[in-house]
Amino acid sequence: MKDEIINRVASSKLVTIDLEDFYPDGKRVLFDIKDWLFEGFVLREKDFRNQVAEFDWSQYQNNFVALTCSTDAIIPGWAYMLLSIQLEPYAKKIVIGTLDNLETSIYQDIINDLEISDFKDKPIIIKGCSKKPVPQNAYIMLSNKLKPLAKSIMYGEACSSVPLFKKK
Repeated sequence: MKDEIINRVASSKLVTIDLEDFYPDGKRVLFDIKDWLFEGFVLREKDFRNQVAEFDWSQYQNNFVALTCSTDAIIPGWAYMLLSIQLEPYAKKIVIGTLDNLETSIYQDIINDLEISDFKDKPIIIKGCSKKPVPQNAYIMLSNKLKPLAKSIMYGEACSSVPLFKKK
């Protein structure tokens, strides 16, 4: 059978990693404290503490939360700490910043915990084109983590990958 078609990708040792597979369930929420500030700019400690105490934090159960202030107000560090202490029993993760910062932080935890010993001396493709909001930083973190072990690292799909690294 000279004309038999052989799927070389399926029979290769090539390993594909899709960061979308690691995307954790949970709503991503941007919590803006500007409405808790006097005229949107001044944090009055007593008023702020009262709002924190009276707020129903349980609505953030199993959410990922990014704390921010969308005005140019100067927010003391303790204010974000106070908010995070209230959110901690409910939220899966809390960061200060944007939703992009939150997503990057989520993936940093995932990649830090990723067991990679099975990838030793193997050619790896890090799959691109995700339907879920996988941050670009996650691809960088993953490639840097894999580099000491991998035989090679590529990006894309098996049929059209971009070579990034090859062990000498």
